[in-house]
Amino acid sequence: MELVKGANAPITASEVLVAVVAAAPIDVAALLLTPAGKVRSDADFVFYNQPTAPGVTVQPPDAVRVAPGSVPGEIDKIVVTASLDGSGPADWGQAGPLRVTVTDTATGTVLATFAPTDLGRETALIACEIYRRQGAWKVRAVGQGYANGLAGIATDFGISVDDEPQAVPVSTGQGSSAFAPPARQQDQSRTYAPAPGPAPQQPYPAQQGRPYSAPQPYADAASPPYLAQPHPASQPGQPQACSQQPPVFGSPPAAPPFDGPQPDGAARFGQPTVSLDKGRVSLRKNETVSLTKQGAPPLSRVRMGLGWDPAVSGRNIDLDASVIAYDNRAKKLVNVWFMRQEAYNGVIRHSGDNLTGRGEGDDEVISVDLTALGPEVYALVFTVNSFAGHTFDQVGRAHCRLVDDNSGAELVRFELSKGERMTGAFMCMLTRGALGWNMTALGEYAKGSTVRKMVDPGKRFVLTSLG
Repeated sequence: MELVKGANAPITASEVLVAVVAAAPIDVAALLLTPAGKVRSDADFVFYNQPTAPGVTVQPPDAVRVAPGSVPGEIDKIVVTASLDGSGPADWGQAGPLRVTVTDTATGTVLATFAPTDLGRETALIACEIYRRQGAWKVRAVGQGYANGLAGIATDFGISVDDEPQAVPVSTGQGSSAFAPPARQQDQSRTYAPAPGPAPQQPYPAQQGRPYSAPQPYADAASPPYLAQPHPASQPGQPQACSQQPPVFGSPPAAPPFDGPQPDGAARFGQPTVSLDKGRVSLRKNETVSLTKQGAPPLSRVRMGLGWDPAVSGRNIDLDASVIAYDNRAKKLVNVWFMRQEAYNGVIRHSGDNLTGRGEGDDEVISVDLTALGPEVYALVFTVNSFAGHTFDQVGRAHCRLVDDNSGAELVRFELSKGERMTGAFMCMLTRGALGWNMTALGEYAKGSTVRKMVDPGKRFVLTSLG
């Protein structure tokens, strides 16, 4: 049966397969909704990193299997979505036609088909919904597009997607839809002025034999102790802090002054003791390197490649790379992760799952335009998490490496070889100093299946770097 938008058809099969065929690479997902139109918890969001829920199984990349008889009684509706995976066209308007097919898995009989039309700048859509009606199950053709991706859809149905712009269903030009998630006001776009370039970097002392002060556990997010104290002043003979360019909006704090290397005594955590002057650097845990190379122009675009290997041969360990941006009071500004793949109008951009093999063993890549980051951004903390619950004792080796995106040259590498029975790892941190950006190797584990659980524990690294 060919359905038009808003039409429905009965489902009499004990199990159906909903497949979305498109001319571009896609990811399908499903949300289990109560009669209130919301999920009960994040467990009701079924996608490639969490592929099963009672009665619903996602079969990446383009199908969802539904057994209506196994769906919990409090679930009234299953919404099937399709989103562009980021490796192909930018939106559905460029992606070409797509077709939704609902098939009886036992007999192979096609129960319903639907071809969404009039899609344009949308990057995700609700393909169809399977719902209860008077004790029976039906499928309805929806075809509702969202310009802010799968995260916009998930947010509308109660999934907490941190810092995501509000979702606005996009009109398809066919009048009102039979499917109407609550409309939300969309965020205004922001413009960020480039931060000032760093001054020429002074030589750094050799890194050998220098002890490091590790960050202390972060105890109280409400009242960080350093807020009552001024930042330490620069010592005589040390360069003064560069003035910060005013932000374009609001009044965020300027980046803290940076004292430069300290030749005597233990180096403060986050204080660089090695530079890029002699080429590529391999860091140890808690070591910091200045990313300013003497006599060279400042870095502009960089990419952080993060990768991991399974400890057991043949076992698939599915992890997710993310980054948290903080200001110089350790307040989180934004998260960029697989549910929100860019921030600040693309200044920070997540590659998604690395399907192309780009990056010499990197599983995921996060690109940053350092010159375009607003001055309110003091630190970027990079994490790796296991949404599916794999722990790092199952990971044989993990690494992060900083690459100059203009030249392709690897600048810094940090390898983490010993795993712990935790679902999250802090890999490294970029911090803004008066003389340029610095990178600190972290190598700390935490209990957190998503980056949202890493925000508060990550504050301690930012606070400790401030002294």
